[in-house]
Amino acid sequence: MKNEFMVNWDGLRTKDKERVLVLAATNRPFDLDEAVIRRLPRRLMVNVPDAPNRKKILRVILAKEELAPNVDVEAIANMTEGYSGSDLKNLCVTAAHCPIREILEKEKEKASAVAENRPTPALRSSADIRPLNMDDFKYAHEQVCASVSSESSNMNELLQWNDLYGEGGSRKKTSLSYFM
Repeated sequence: MKNEFMVNWDGLRTKDKERVLVLAATNRPFDLDEAVIRRLPRRLMVNVPDAPNRKKILRVILAKEELAPNVDVEAIANMTEGYSGSDLKNLCVTAAHCPIREILEKEKEKASAVAENRPTPALRSSADIRPLNMDDFKYAHEQVCASVSSESSNMNELLQWNDLYGEGGSRKKTSLSYFM
């Protein structure tokens, strides 16, 4: 199957105004066959996002969420060094569970009060879920950590591969000119 794909890949031709874009992505480039690597002329390593990009990702993830005025997206971006986009999503989901947990706790208190014939506490309806606040994100930060360590062996392998074969690496050797 791979051989057939590569034969057809080699046979791709484009007209002047037509372009073919072949995009491949992997988190294990060192497992790729040399023949596949040879057919990928551009090799870009996409690392975990830096703080400004984490801020942009957080804004996208939180676009439809109601946030309290004390939520500082920039502070959240700064405290999540090493987080991937997926890690940031998990952080936001964990933070979003905090107000729901509070409602569930109050419902448990109400059920307990009813069982013991005590006055029942006032409950919010599920439509009255409070906005996410900064404490929710601090709690979530304690629960959700970065899934990739910059010191992990896998990350070191990726960086080595990028140095050997990637755009930012040392694979570009200075070539001698035919006309010296």
